[in-house]
Amino acid sequence: MRRASTSLLPHITRHPSKSSSLLSRRCISNPSSSSYSSSSLVSPTNLKPCTKSHGLFFKGRKFQANPSRNMDTLVEGPPQMSSRQRKAKEKSELEEAFESAKTTDEMLKAFKDMESSFAERELGLASLKVGLKLDQEGEDPEKILSFANRALQALDKDDKPSLMVAMALQLLGSANYSLKRFNDSLGYLGRANRMLARLEEEGFNVEDLRPVLHAVQLELSNVKMAMGRREEALENLRKCLEIKEITLEEDSRELGKANRDLAEAYISVLNFKEALSFCMKALEIHKKQLGQNSVEVAHDRRLLGVIYTGLEEHQKALEQNVLSQKVLKNWGLSSDLLNAEIDAANMQIALGKYDEAINTLRGVVHQTGKDSETRALVFISMGKALCSQDKFADSKRCLEIACGILDKKERISSLEVADAYSEISMQYETMNEFETAISLLKRALALLERLPQEQHSEGSVSARIGWLLLLTGKVQQAVPYLESAAERLKESFGTKHFGVGYIYNNLGAAYLELNRPQSAAQMFAIAKDIMDVSVGPHHADSIEACQNLAKAYGSMGSHALAIEFQQRVVDAWESHGPTADEELREAHRLLEQLKNKARGACANELPTKALPLPHGNASARSSLPDVSVNLKQSSLS
Repeated sequence: MRRASTSLLPHITRHPSKSSSLLSRRCISNPSSSSYSSSSLVSPTNLKPCTKSHGLFFKGRKFQANPSRNMDTLVEGPPQMSSRQRKAKEKSELEEAFESAKTTDEMLKAFKDMESSFAERELGLASLKVGLKLDQEGEDPEKILSFANRALQALDKDDKPSLMVAMALQLLGSANYSLKRFNDSLGYLGRANRMLARLEEEGFNVEDLRPVLHAVQLELSNVKMAMGRREEALENLRKCLEIKEITLEEDSRELGKANRDLAEAYISVLNFKEALSFCMKALEIHKKQLGQNSVEVAHDRRLLGVIYTGLEEHQKALEQNVLSQKVLKNWGLSSDLLNAEIDAANMQIALGKYDEAINTLRGVVHQTGKDSETRALVFISMGKALCSQDKFADSKRCLEIACGILDKKERISSLEVADAYSEISMQYETMNEFETAISLLKRALALLERLPQEQHSEGSVSARIGWLLLLTGKVQQAVPYLESAAERLKESFGTKHFGVGYIYNNLGAAYLELNRPQSAAQMFAIAKDIMDVSVGPHHADSIEACQNLAKAYGSMGSHALAIEFQQRVVDAWESHGPTADEELREAHRLLEQLKNKARGACANELPTKALPLPHGNASARSSLPDVSVNLKQSSLS
């Protein structure tokens, strides 16, 4: 995880002068203003000179006009301090010790010494500073949480927005995220975000707000990613980039890294087109700042390879991979180089260059440890190449070796193993070994269920299990997996993502087979709506969803609606021209069939309007005759 709070510690301590000390609160002008008095730690513009000594500063005694009066006195000793002055001096010394602390241990010791002399309300800033330091050092989140809570309770004394309170809320959000208390984290971060917006509206110094706002947005993206709300997380990451673009130099390395981070986030929701522009920007910046042969450029090129693969531009992907490998080899980054070579083999497979891929993998396998995860990945790719050549027995042997290695890694690398099981299952699907494929996916699902931040992966695997069960006639077993997948992936990828549309299409097919045509029509309607938005109404998948909707209404006896949607299918295929002649003929045949049925049906048997979309999941628990419906496998995995 990108640790957002660490950037705030230098921000809170960048004015280490006396005026920024804890006790200087009494010297801050207009303490009732919208910016809390302690914000002097962030901006010195709120300070004015102290007009009271508070016993910390002493004026020298002037000689009297007639010095002879003192000639017969002894040398005068230092003036006696009152108990109030002594206490103030002790506080000042304790505070100076805290401010000068360099290490975490020194800071904690100084803080402990302060606790006996300072009231809890006076320790707010010190608590915040300690919490930020602990977060920077990656200390125990529970310990960070205790200091963040103390800071909030001390600083949040009225209803007015304060930068320091926003920082305390951000730290609470960060600590709760580390403890996997995502809802609590989201609550604190949301409040911090609203408070910063109020401060900006009230004219607070924007330059002081930006580092805190960036930390809050970055943490919000982390939490939402962990909760599976990936589309929302992308919005927060985009705001992070916008802040960096304002505050950093146009071609700074950090800006390049921020663009790459956003590209990776778009890849995670399979939005490769958006990812491409940000990755290209990162590459442009890193080439300009670091040169063609830098490690950062190599990482950018490898990511470009992933993006081009997602866009099915495999030759471009391979070109970027080759360029990346050259740099990684020069820098001696053997681990990254091995992974890049495996990527290259997969690209070669996608291009149909199976023998080249196998030769690449044979060169890699000798460089891996006997029980290493990298070796398992090599055998998975080898199995894929052999499977593509219809050498199923050899492919299975490779996959069995990979599974043997992965089985030992389940506890220590749950996510990586789950991803590998999913990849292996696809190859067993290709070989029509559906039971084995389902078994592997269930193993992957069991691992992912332990990882709350992988809700999107859990949903994708559930979708594939449901699709395979439906494909093999186990309709009742398929429905709960598909329903679960739909709920998880709507949150992860958004309600209009094409993969979610495929899941609703498959749910519709399941309900139709279970003789629940009304539920089927609802699911097909949702699928069609999603497909129209995500890929366009004339895309083959959108047409198929419309075709399925016509079948569902026909099955219900709603012939008028069935004819209406079937006519849309005919019109859509006609727009494809000669390339869709076969599909158009079938669409016309089905339209005539529906019209013939309609002529023989009584008017009062026909519903006159489409069914409303459901507000929640439907469930299916009965089994009736099979109905032919176009099924689609979700490509979310």
